[in-house]
Amino acid sequence: MPGTDRIQIPLITTMIQPHGPTARQLTFRLFNLLAVIVLMYLLKSILVPLFFSILFSICLYPMATRLEKLKIGKAPAAIISVIFGAIVISAILYFFTKQIISIGSSSGQMIVDRTVSGLLGIEEWLNDHFGIERTEMMTKLQSESGSIAGSVAGFFSGFVGSLGGILANAVIIPIFMIFQIYYRDFFIEFFFRAFRSSSSEKVKETLSKIYTVVQSYLLGLVTVIGIVSVLNTVGLLLLGIEYAWFFGIFASVLLLIPYIGIAIGSIIPALFALATMDSAWYALGVVIWFQVVQFLEGNFITPFIVGGKVSVNPLVSIISLLLGGLLFGLSGVVLAIPLIAVLKVLLDADPATEAFGFLIGEPEKYHLKKYSRLIVLKKWAGRNKPPTPPTPDVHK
Repeated sequence: MPGTDRIQIPLITTMIQPHGPTARQLTFRLFNLLAVIVLMYLLKSILVPLFFSILFSICLYPMATRLEKLKIGKAPAAIISVIFGAIVISAILYFFTKQIISIGSSSGQMIVDRTVSGLLGIEEWLNDHFGIERTEMMTKLQSESGSIAGSVAGFFSGFVGSLGGILANAVIIPIFMIFQIYYRDFFIEFFFRAFRSSSSEKVKETLSKIYTVVQSYLLGLVTVIGIVSVLNTVGLLLLGIEYAWFFGIFASVLLLIPYIGIAIGSIIPALFALATMDSAWYALGVVIWFQVVQFLEGNFITPFIVGGKVSVNPLVSIISLLLGGLLFGLSGVVLAIPLIAVLKVLLDADPATEAFGFLIGEPEKYHLKKYSRLIVLKKWAGRNKPPTPPTPDVHK
């Protein structure tokens, strides 16, 4: 009804009825949900850049509004903001590309030689302890180490070449961003029209929450990446690892993959230290330091900076990462957390789906106590009891 204080989500709301849907209705709605997922998978080449452009547009929206306050028109402000964002991203990509080429050209042969030497050491140890003789494969590997180095260099060159292809395919994202920033008020009116049955204040509040959640996540993530980059780099510099800034920033960028990003990022500098340093203890030191940084990030840095603004529990986060990877690949893994956070805001906005929003969010402290079940049962005791009929007045 008009003026009701909720946002109705038809696909989910209609699946929740007082007496429950019939088997045919439930099957039809589940089929619709499956069709939406399949459609998202088929349209991933369009949806992925669209989702990324929305996230970037939210980041650049404050800059566009400041430019407009300086008497710059909406269209020029949107274009200038997007160009600024493109310059920042291009500078980051240039830094990584330059470092990758430098590592491949200066240390590629050394890495191959150390790797072959390590394999030969393992082969000699097996020969001494188990009588396993030198194999033809190891001999051939040693004799062709030069060609392996050339293959490594070719790999880095191919990587740089594919990077250009990625940039060419990403041209559509800035175009999307310009129109999203320029047409933002037009889109806002669309939501008011789409949810006529809900009060305008509720629609406005929900849109504001979505913006706050996404912006808090993105800006918080950038801040955390900066702090973790410094911590990673300091540790690598203390250990004397070459290209410390590159490996430190690279590992921190992998925070885009929650929970395991830094752990994955520690593998490459550890292998590099194992191949270029004179002791395996350096590689072990890299792994230990990165695990310490990951502990600090997960327990202190991220909770302090992001706080409770993006309230998604770890179980749902992991499931969303798996589903995002299944649908959109690596891009889906990056997009999973902000998308599930937006979904939680939408579910919380409608009483009919609020329970699902509660399920996505973080549990309360009392849920984790020893006697939490008793607390929950006591809280909900008598919730669905029928009302007690009034006592008849015998004096009448």
